[in-house]
Amino acid sequence: QVQLVESGGGFVQAGGSLRLSCVVTGTTFSSNVMRWYRRAPGNQRELVAAMSPAGSPTYADSVKDRFTISRDNAKNTVYLQMNSLKPEDTGDYYCYTQNMVRGYWGQGTQVTVSS
Repeated sequence: QVQLVESGGGFVQAGGSLRLSCVVTGTTFSSNVMRWYRRAPGNQRELVAAMSPAGSPTYADSVKDRFTISRDNAKNTVYLQMNSLKPEDTGDYYCYTQNMVRGYWGQGTQVTVSS
């Protein structure tokens, strides 16, 4: 059974930093594209960052140069380092992966950035 467990969310003032983690079990982590999504209050879920199995990252324009996605295949973990946080970064953050059968979501971790 594939499971994704996020952690690291919290409350931070604007300009601060947080590091999110997502531990994945039940799938061949090193072969999977890993993605971070977020959903701001009242908005749809949006893709924030992704990382290929080879370690190539992509970012939404809104977080480029502030967020960094990384992965540790030995620990089956993907990270999202978030710097220079803004109030508009507030939301629930989810990691996501998929295999040949279906996609899988974590339960989410909440990030609140105060102005």
